[in-house]
Amino acid sequence: MKFRRSERLIDMTTYLLDHPRQLVPLTFFAERYDSAKSSISEDLGIVKETFEQRGIGTLQTVPGAAGGVKFFVKVSEEEAKPFVQEICDLIADPDRLLPGEYLYLTDILGNPSIVQKAGRIIASAYSDTKIDVVMTVATKGIPLAYAVASQLNSPVVIVRRDSKVTEGPTVSINYVSGSAKRIQTMVLSKRSLAQGSRVLIVDDFMKAGGTIMGMISLLEEFNAHVAGIAVLVEAEKIHERLVDEYLSLVQLTEVDVKQKKINVREGNYFTK
Repeated sequence: MKFRRSERLIDMTTYLLDHPRQLVPLTFFAERYDSAKSSISEDLGIVKETFEQRGIGTLQTVPGAAGGVKFFVKVSEEEAKPFVQEICDLIADPDRLLPGEYLYLTDILGNPSIVQKAGRIIASAYSDTKIDVVMTVATKGIPLAYAVASQLNSPVVIVRRDSKVTEGPTVSINYVSGSAKRIQTMVLSKRSLAQGSRVLIVDDFMKAGGTIMGMISLLEEFNAHVAGIAVLVEAEKIHERLVDEYLSLVQLTEVDVKQKKINVREGNYFTK
């Protein structure tokens, strides 16, 4: 079946967006559309220019007989800032206050549109970084982790509080919760993470960072490496932060339970 150029451009764009960071040979598109490689190259030039102009991402050309193109998500600051401000406005609602100065974020993390946009923005910061696995801890950070992983073409590994018989042999560690100072346990299936993997840790909320430090300790048991740490929301006024290098989209600057007041601002995403 012969495709018109307009049809090729639409289908090509959709395919590249659905397969980020995956090498797609020119021969694949040439056979898919029954077109010459020269025509495919011209089409890819149009797609690349449009992606970059619209702040969607970029195409990287890999030369050689086994080469092709790869799509990398890139979110412009002009697109990211209004979205982060929107999240700040949502979180500033005083009805979100929970005991212990925690916030109710389930509705935000359950909104597919919000989670997908947050995932794109976080993934954009690591689009040029080698990532083998995205890791999170059950349960609220899971949607965000999957949204990030989908843009990085990486599997998701979920750390749990207790072992499941369906996961086979596991590795477990004890760690100290940064905020509550309690000894807690983390468990990860031995089959879920290959030795030496480069891991991006993603979580919904970070207070002192005890949970993230626990995940870092767990990674050491697999000789895995931390490629990055990203959170949706971080609490600012913490006496002792256990984690130094991380990205946050939103920073919680003040929580006044008595006055029912929540102050938030942009996280460090735009200054890192």
